[in-house]
Amino acid sequence: MDLLHSWGVNLAVHLQTEYRDYENLFQWVSSVADLHTTFFICGSPSGHAMGSAGVGYVMVTAVLSTSETSKENHCFNITHLRVTSAFRCLQLMLWMLLGLVELLVCMSRVYLAAHFPHQVISGVISGIIVAEIFSRVQWIYSASLKKYVCVTLYLLFFAVGLYVLLKAVGVDLLWILAKAQKWCISPDWVLLDSTPFASLLRNMGTLFGLGLGLHLSGYNETAGRKHSSSISIRTGCIGVSLVLLQLLDKMTSSSSNQLLFYLLSFCKSAVALVLPTALVPGVICWISSKSKHEKDM
Repeated sequence: MDLLHSWGVNLAVHLQTEYRDYENLFQWVSSVADLHTTFFICGSPSGHAMGSAGVGYVMVTAVLSTSETSKENHCFNITHLRVTSAFRCLQLMLWMLLGLVELLVCMSRVYLAAHFPHQVISGVISGIIVAEIFSRVQWIYSASLKKYVCVTLYLLFFAVGLYVLLKAVGVDLLWILAKAQKWCISPDWVLLDSTPFASLLRNMGTLFGLGLGLHLSGYNETAGRKHSSSISIRTGCIGVSLVLLQLLDKMTSSSSNQLLFYLLSFCKSAVALVLPTALVPGVICWISSKSKHEKDM
């Protein structure tokens, strides 16, 4: 504790002596970025902080939940005490790791002048809140594919209808593109990925892919139930899914044709959910069942 306290004091002294000219955050931001674009690109809360915090929170709580279940299976003896101590160490390490990752993400966003500190902090808090809320919502697992498709189509028609309506009264929702291309050093850096329609189609693809993946996994659940508890099967699913998702992430499309770009963006987001939820587990369980059947023969 004394070491941590002294390290904090030394860090504060170093910041106050070496960076005394940067006490004004707005002045520091103006030295590393063009403030003409600051209020156009500074999302509040930070999407990067929100996404990383939400995903990290879900992963940490899932690992701790699985570990706690195995811990409860031990009797109250010396082994149980050892397991409890190991669980507490694991709990501390995982939360510290998540905190370190979030600190790096937030610092990088502030350093790049993409966000102000209060925006990244609110992003972390809102990401954890969203993850906690949806972890308690169970109807998304029992909802039919028809409901997912209906919600996806509703979002599409609502967004397109609102855009056409506002366009008719003289309001352009894509005004941010003109501002970004005007003030950006290189207009080529302004990509269609940052447009509202691209974000909408990614979310729609994710929603549709989740519904399709859960629907398909229902057919594979009975066949793979015997093998789903195997550590090797789970490890194989995770490894193959990560490789395929990395390959999918490297696939890019040209932005010359906007309609094709938006369509491929939707398909890419949908496939990114179908792969780890249905296709990869289904194929691996099928291969495992087939090999086991051949051995029994």
